[in-house]
Amino acid sequence: MTFGAQQTPEGRPPRRSRARKLIPLGVAVWAVLEIWLLTLVAGAAGGLTVFALLAGGVVVGSYVIKRAGRRAWQRLTVTLQPGGAAGGPAPGSEGNGLTMLGGLLIILPGLLSDVAGLLCLFPPTRALLRKRFEKRLARPAAPGSFGDAFQQARMHVPDGKVVQGEVIREDEPPRAPREGGPQLPR
Repeated sequence: MTFGAQQTPEGRPPRRSRARKLIPLGVAVWAVLEIWLLTLVAGAAGGLTVFALLAGGVVVGSYVIKRAGRRAWQRLTVTLQPGGAAGGPAPGSEGNGLTMLGGLLIILPGLLSDVAGLLCLFPPTRALLRKRFEKRLARPAAPGSFGDAFQQARMHVPDGKVVQGEVIREDEPPRAPREGGPQLPR
């Protein structure tokens, strides 16, 4: 038996989900389409035009990400100041996640990724994408899936009560007690 390999009760490895099978295929198809489209544009308009498009995408995407990061930082500092935005996010202040994703997609070389990035930046399509992502993340996720991590991350903050204590492990010998600290029963 190997350590770390998950096994089902029947002794065979667990089945991979459909998404884990299709994501690598989707990435490969996306890359082939990007390269094909760039070669078409290079054949029609020239290699210098394609280079200018790619360099412009890096500049514009970097600006978008920098601006979204600055806005997020400003919101954080306003929220952390005493008396600032204690009731949660201000009305009309959506997160910067899709804006940063749009900037990242624009930075990636390729025309399809640029179009997808612009869709993330255009306000009507950004609102549609946000609603779709929120609906998708609100669905119950299969245990152990990637969506399960999002569900755990979105859990509510506990009420702030802290239970003082010490963890006692049975496989370790007891340590010497600290001065002024709780004594372990013998």
